[in-house]
Amino acid sequence: MCLAASSFIGVAANALAAQSSALPVAKPEAVGMSSQRLAQIAVALQSEIDRKTMPGAVVAIARRGKLVYYEAFGKLGDDAPAPMPRDAIFPLYSMTKPLTAVGALQLVENTRLMLIEPIGTYLPQLDNMVVETANGTEPARRKPTLQDMMRHTAGVTYGSAEGSLATTELSKRYAELTHKLSAQEFLTKLGSLPLQFQPGTKWAYGLGLDVTGLAIEAVVKQRLGAYLQQSIFEPLGMTDTSFVVPTNKADRLAKPLDGDPTAVPGFDGGGGGAYSTAADYLRFAEMLRRGGSFEGVRILGRKTVEYMTSDQLGPEVDIAALRDWPNLTGGYGFGLSVAVRRGPGVAGIMGSTGDFNWGGAGGTYFWVDPKEELTAVLMARAGPARIHLRQLLSTLVYASLVN
Repeated sequence: MCLAASSFIGVAANALAAQSSALPVAKPEAVGMSSQRLAQIAVALQSEIDRKTMPGAVVAIARRGKLVYYEAFGKLGDDAPAPMPRDAIFPLYSMTKPLTAVGALQLVENTRLMLIEPIGTYLPQLDNMVVETANGTEPARRKPTLQDMMRHTAGVTYGSAEGSLATTELSKRYAELTHKLSAQEFLTKLGSLPLQFQPGTKWAYGLGLDVTGLAIEAVVKQRLGAYLQQSIFEPLGMTDTSFVVPTNKADRLAKPLDGDPTAVPGFDGGGGGAYSTAADYLRFAEMLRRGGSFEGVRILGRKTVEYMTSDQLGPEVDIAALRDWPNLTGGYGFGLSVAVRRGPGVAGIMGSTGDFNWGGAGGTYFWVDPKEELTAVLMARAGPARIHLRQLLSTLVYASLVN
C-alpha cells in the first residue's frame, strides 16, 4: 500500500502537527512544492520495501521552516512485525558526527577549544604521534589539530590501507579502535600507533570525530552524551536523541541492531554512537539551516555555522578519496563533519552550491540546502542499499520543487 499517498496527503495539517514534534506544518504548495510529486516518495520507498532492500524507513522534509512531509513506511525490522512508527529510533552511526562537531564548536566559541591547536593539547596521549611511510616512520611535519580531526585530514582513519604491507598491518590495528574500548584504552592504543599520513596532506575518512568527542570530554569533565544532552539535545527539544536508549523506548528501535543500545558503551563515540529519530534530527538540521538558532534558542553563532559548512579543503589537500566517495562522485569538498557542495554540477546528486550533507552506514542520511531553504532527513535500516536510497530521495525531493 502506498502509505504516504494514502495517509499523508489526505491528513489535515493540524492532525499531522499533533503527531509531530518536528516543526510547524504547511501544505507543500504553500512553500513552493508539489504534493503530487512528493507522493512519489511513497511509491519509490514501498517498491524498495517490496524488493526487500530494507524493512522500513521514515522521511521528514521541511521547506522554509515548515514541515511538508513526514511519513513512515514498512515495519521496524525483518523480524519485527510492528509497523514502522514515525517516532522510530535509529542508530545514527556517522550521522553522529555533526552533533559532535556542533558540540565542539560551542566550546570553540567560548575559547575552551581552539581549532588549530594541536589535539595533544587536550589529549596528551596523542601529543607525539609519528607518521607511517612505506619505509618505516618519520616525524610529523606538524601535529594534527582539532580542525584536522573534524575535517578528516589528521591521518587517523577507520583502517583504510595505503598500499604497503606495513600500512596494511597498521590499518588492521586502526580497525580495532572501536567503541567497545574504554576512552582511556582507545586513547592509549591510538597514541601508540603512527598516523597514516602527514597531517593536512589528504582527506581520509576516519576516527577524527571520535577523537573530537574525547577532547570535549577532557575540557568539560563529563561524558560526551551528557554534555550534548545539556548543550544541544535539550535546548532543541530532541527528546529521543541519546547515546544510550532507555529501556522504556526500546520497542521503538529499528531492528536489527549491533549490540545492546540500552547498555552503556565503553565510551560515547562522537563519530558514530548516537541514536535519534527523524523528527529530532530535522530540528537539528533546521538549526544549522537557520544559522545556529532554532525557535528562539541559539546553539551556535551565525559565522560559526558558516565556517562549519564551508569547504575546508584547500589545493594542498589530496581529495582523491572524497571524489570517489559513494553518491557524491565528485563536486564536493568537506567542512567540519559534513560534505559541502562546490558547484551546481559534477556531483552525482542534485543540489545547490553550498548544500551540505552526511549519512550513516546503517542507512541514515540528511542534507541541508540553504539556497532552497530545504532540509530533509532519511532514517532507514538499509545497509548496502543506503547509497541508492540517498540518490532516490534527493532526486524525488528536488523534483518536487516548483518555485
